[in-house]
Amino acid sequence: MKLYYFPLSGHAHRAKLFLSLAGIEHETVNVDLAAGAQRQPEYLALNAFGEVPVLDDNGTIISDSLAIMVYLARKIGPSHWLPDDPVVEAEIQRWFSVAAGKIAFGPCAARLVALFGAPFNTEEVIGRSHATLLVMEETLANRAWIAGTQQPTLADLALYSYVARAPEGNIDLSAYPNVRAWLGYVEQLPRFVPFQSAGAGITA
Repeated sequence: MKLYYFPLSGHAHRAKLFLSLAGIEHETVNVDLAAGAQRQPEYLALNAFGEVPVLDDNGTIISDSLAIMVYLARKIGPSHWLPDDPVVEAEIQRWFSVAAGKIAFGPCAARLVALFGAPFNTEEVIGRSHATLLVMEETLANRAWIAGTQQPTLADLALYSYVARAPEGNIDLSAYPNVRAWLGYVEQLPRFVPFQSAGAGITA
């Protein structure tokens, strides 16, 4: 099993994190985005959008970090990561939507501005980040894990990477103690692997 990966991508990190937490043996293949490796024909054959991550499971190709996590969770069988309970699964899917929307166009976008000068409206993406973090803060006031479960789920991993590195996009987490505690819970999980720091924003 191979994971095509870029160390500064939170999308790639969430897939790698789940592989590690689930104890799934894999090889990591670093895709040099700066050199344009994602635009080469051999990579576009794996992912026509030229994005990381991509999972190659002995010829079965899965693109998109959230799809990769669901695929792997289904492959290893029912577990706390993706329970069979339809109510819990719906809650996980809800937070997947937050990860793909408000997080991607909030903390992720703000970080891309700080790291790479991405053409987003800085005030807008930082404002969206704080609005999303406030909802997470309130949600986590009476629960340890974001989906309200007794153990972590894929929802926690979907959100973790870009929230953890939100300060690299000039987003201060000091006003969100519940969010910061939740980040700590994720980081205490066995076989946790950190998301590489870029040393940008207010962490520079």
